[in-house]
Amino acid sequence: MNYRRSLILAAGALGSLGVLRAFAVDPGKRAPDFEVVDTTNRKRRLAEFKGKTVVLEWTSPSCPYVRAQYGGAMQEVQAWATKQDVVWLSVLSTHPSRRDWLPPDKAGAMSRSRGAAPTALLLDPEGAMGRAYGAVVTPHMFVIAPSGNIAYAGAIGDRSTMDAKEALRAKNYVKAALEDLAAGRPVAVPSSRPFGCTIAYSGQ
Repeated sequence: MNYRRSLILAAGALGSLGVLRAFAVDPGKRAPDFEVVDTTNRKRRLAEFKGKTVVLEWTSPSCPYVRAQYGGAMQEVQAWATKQDVVWLSVLSTHPSRRDWLPPDKAGAMSRSRGAAPTALLLDPEGAMGRAYGAVVTPHMFVIAPSGNIAYAGAIGDRSTMDAKEALRAKNYVKAALEDLAAGRPVAVPSSRPFGCTIAYSGQ
């Protein structure tokens, strides 16, 4: 991807922040419940994971920012988190009218092909879940504490990059938030500005 294209993606993502801001949930607020299906067509709700720490990761099959994270950084933190009994839910909110949309079987195959290790990959084609959380880009991350409140919302880390090696060197805000929660500490960085590719909701 050339430099001009990357600027267009970044500008679109930042513009969407204003569009969906009214739907966003801030750290300390109650996490909205949801009911969507995963790639096995099983219905999943947040209430299913009551009392657990939950990570929500909005993802995409083609976004270069996501691809950079899946150069090793994302798989590493997913595997680490799930070993700590954290529930990790990846989410596809792409509308079926969009080029990036994938049916359940292909979405599951895509996730497996990049070595992802989430608890489940959720499908939100109508965008209700994404809009409820104010998810605007991929990757957009949320950490939900066992209390059911948002503990962290924002970027995966401190480097807005399309380079896998740089992503591996970045400070991972999600892992840091999970470590704080596990230790019973206040989350040191509860929010950050997300970066990535605009989520392809219908009508945007």
